[in-house]
This record gives sequence, structure tokens and C-alpha cells, in this order.
Amino acid sequence: MSWWDRKPEDRARWILDPLVGVGPLRFGMDSDEVEAVLVGPFSGGGQVSADGMSWVPYQETGLTCIYDRGMILVAVAVDALEGPLVRVGEVELVGRVPSQVRAEIFELARRETTAVRANWSGDPEIAAWGVSMGTAQDWGRSPEGYLQRQDALITSALFVGPELANDPYGAAPVMHWRDVRELGRNPGVWPVTPDCDRPRWEWVPLERVGPLRFGMSPAQVAAALDGEIPAGRLGDFPHWCFRRAGQWNLGEDRFEKAGVSAHYSTHPDGVPRLGGVPAYGRTGPQVLYAGIPLVGVTPTVLDTAVIQHAEKHDMGLRFTPSGGVGLDGLNLSLSAARVGDTSVSEASFYTEHWEM
Repeated sequence: MSWWDRKPEDRARWILDPLVGVGPLRFGMDSDEVEAVLVGPFSGGGQVSADGMSWVPYQETGLTCIYDRGMILVAVAVDALEGPLVRVGEVELVGRVPSQVRAEIFELARRETTAVRANWSGDPEIAAWGVSMGTAQDWGRSPEGYLQRQDALITSALFVGPELANDPYGAAPVMHWRDVRELGRNPGVWPVTPDCDRPRWEWVPLERVGPLRFGMSPAQVAAALDGEIPAGRLGDFPHWCFRRAGQWNLGEDRFEKAGVSAHYSTHPDGVPRLGGVPAYGRTGPQVLYAGIPLVGVTPTVLDTAVIQHAEKHDMGLRFTPSGGVGLDGLNLSLSAARVGDTSVSEASFYTEHWEM
């Protein structure tokens, strides 16, 4: 059954046995034992690393199993939308409003005198239970009956065995599944700049957004942003360069004050050139298209406005894997940024030949 047709009563209900297992799965099982107790085959898309660690998705069950060397189960990631509904004590952990789950986790942990900390995403993490919480965008059906992303977020969860419990996302097997080291840590708050306090940037599709013109060098980008120094930089070495020798390629500068990132491609002259500008949903500048504000607004309202505009002007639409809507031919991509239990829109603008 597809997840969008699966009702809460259709989802399996599992109990967490802290640090021992979840539902019928036990940490320390090998992959054959895991597959023997799960419904349906794995869905593909897994990966095996050179050092023998791997992760395998089981779409029919709505979870991903993470294995250490020898295909030994060490972690289970449960999907917010389609995974089993997991309970610890009287607390339902998966598929619920994040703030409600957080409050119930803290109350249960208080009674058990168990420590709770914030993980990389600002969600509760409890080493004594082997639990690290997360969130995902909720989905539902529009009045017309088609699937669309919702404004709300719902909870997902990562469950680990004792050897990973002290730092689940810092453990090598989990990093092979999801590496969050280059993502900024969130303390658990999501402040949003009021629209009246955001600067207004003009967007000329495929040419520029605000003061940033596609093709600029990193130095020119920084100068255009009043000399702001990047708060963070991401890049990589050439794929063939396994020993990390040779030229490092700058891929992204993050400008927290301006509320944007600069995405670069390497020009034949060796200088990175600006090819994309994501505007942050919580703090970025406001950009309008045909009178439609694209940044910091309710995603479902924005999606509706963009779709109506496309229908009125006979324009094509492009959808991202996360459900964001874009207008064909403009290299505009719309996504969402978390604001506690809900979300606001983000917009990314790209040059003509950029692979979005």
C-alpha cells in the first residue's frame, strides 16, 4: 500500500525496548534475520560503503535499517509519513506534532530521571533510550484530490543500539545514511524575521537576484553584500581525488546576515562563479514574482498562488522531490524551512544552465 493511502490504523504499532530493539527488530541481528521479520522486500536505493557499512530502505514498512560491518543491525530510522507508530512508555513518538512529542518526552524523562539533550536539528535526543528525534514535512490531499505538501511538520525518529547511543549522528554507520556534519546545528528555536523588516530584492530570472548577478566571483559576491564575511563554506575535491590532494572546489558560501547562500560552479578559468542563490525562509530577503511574495510565507498558500499563475499564463511547472513548486524556464525552486511545528517558504534562483 502506498503511504499516501495508508491511514493511521493501517500502520504497524511497535514498542521501543531501549537500546535493545524496536518492534520485531533487535540490534545485533544480521540482514537476513532483519528481512525475515519485515514485510516486503527492500525498495532499493541503499548503499554499501567501502568499509563495509550500509543502509537499506524498506519502503513497505516505512523504515531504513542501518548496518555496521558484517551487515549487523545497529540503527533503525522510522519514516514520519509511512513508518510504524513507535511507543516508549505512554509516549507515541512518530507521526505527531513535534512540540507535543517533545513535551511528553520531557515529562517521561523527568519521571525516570533521564537526561534529554538537543540533537543537531534541535529535537530531543535521549541516550538512555537510544532515541534521536527528527521531523519531516507532512503531506495531504488538496480539495481537488491531488497530493500536496502541508505547512505542518510531523515527527520521525532514529533508534540506535548502545554503542551508538551517546552520539547517534556522529557514528560512522549513521553518517553513511545521513551525514549532518556540514549542516548548522539548531538549538531548538526557529526565529523568523517579520516581512516588514526584510529587504526587498528584485529578481531578473536567469540573470540576477538583488545585488547578486550570476557569474560573479566569490569576492564580488561578498562585496555586493556589503563586505559580509561568509559564516560557513562548503566545497569538495574532484571525485577522482580520493586522497584529498589537488584543487579544492568551493561550492557554497553562507551569509547569515544577508540571509542567503551563494552556490558556485567552477569556471574553466579556475575561479568559482555564482550559479545559484537560495534565500533563507526564516531570515532572507523578500523577493516578489508577478506580485507573489516567494520567501517567508505559508508554503501551501504560495504553492496555490504559483499554480494559479502558471495556469493563467500557460506556463509549465516543475516539482522538487520534497514537493516544492517551480515555474518551468525560470530556474526557480521553492522549498520550505522549519519554524517549530510548521514551516515557511524558501526560494532558490539559478542561472540558465544550472542543474537544480
